[in-house]
Amino acid sequence: VQLQAFGGGLVQPGGSVRLSCAASGSILSINDMGWYRQAPGKQRELVARITRGGSTAYADSVKGRVTISRDNAKNTVDLQMNSLKPEDTAVYYCYVVHSNRPYWGQGTQVTVSS
Repeated sequence: VQLQAFGGGLVQPGGSVRLSCAASGSILSINDMGWYRQAPGKQRELVARITRGGSTAYADSVKGRVTISRDNAKNTVDLQMNSLKPEDTAVYYCYVVHSNRPYWGQGTQVTVSS
């Protein structure tokens, strides 16, 4: 299973960005999908995740500002982030759980700065 992430870049505070991640390869059934992020000098943290059935969970720091969605037919997961803050600056990694194994994307940088 390979993951490729799209989106990210430089965004002004208060702005929005949409991250997308597509899984490809020998895919049978993907369970959880989601996004982690890692800021400089900090540990990687979960941003949001979504089950195959559509149940979602969000980090407290992003609740109300972030929406995760997925397309099971296309094996994609998106992360819509609004009202961005400088502390959202990080490398964002998508992941999927396939056959009880996690797979990671390459990471995409989001920088929130004026």
